[in-house]
Amino acid sequence: MNSQDEIKVWDPLVRLFHWSLVGAFAVAWLTEDEWMGLHVNAGYLIAVLLLFRLVWGILGTRYARFTDFVKSPSTVVAYLRDLVQLRAERTLGHNPAGGAMIVALLTTLLITSLTGLLAYGATGAGPLADVFFSSTAYGSEFLEEVHEFFANFTLFLVVVHLIGVGFGSMSHRENLVRAMITGSKRV
Repeated sequence: MNSQDEIKVWDPLVRLFHWSLVGAFAVAWLTEDEWMGLHVNAGYLIAVLLLFRLVWGILGTRYARFTDFVKSPSTVVAYLRDLVQLRAERTLGHNPAGGAMIVALLTTLLITSLTGLLAYGATGAGPLADVFFSSTAYGSEFLEEVHEFFANFTLFLVVVHLIGVGFGSMSHRENLVRAMITGSKRV
């Protein structure tokens, strides 16, 4: 395939965000109790990446904007029905199911990050310790449980996302992982 058969879809910032988030989430999930310093720093990175993506979803390039890929629930359901029947329309940017998954992942990651910050603050550490908590660890166990639930739910969504990427790649005969690396898709 030559460059005339391709179009740039994912800008460098979207791709850097995506792969940085993959790495940071993997580190955070794998280090949950064993290396708290690394876990916390990975969590901070995730929070910064999420803030960037929310801004870039409004101000970014065409295919990065939420207005390009956030669709109604009925559109998402119709797309999934067509995908299962192997007749879903191919899209250059995110398809409706991919857009819904992005919203779900951003939401669960935001909740995970916030509950992580609160749980860490409840132990007397981190930027929220002095703001919301006294020197006691009030509520830290509950916050840790909520944080862990959403981290694990996010991992579940990641698995569903990977299955969707694989199925979408096969049904549309294009390598979506390659597209997220190079930024280009076939026209």
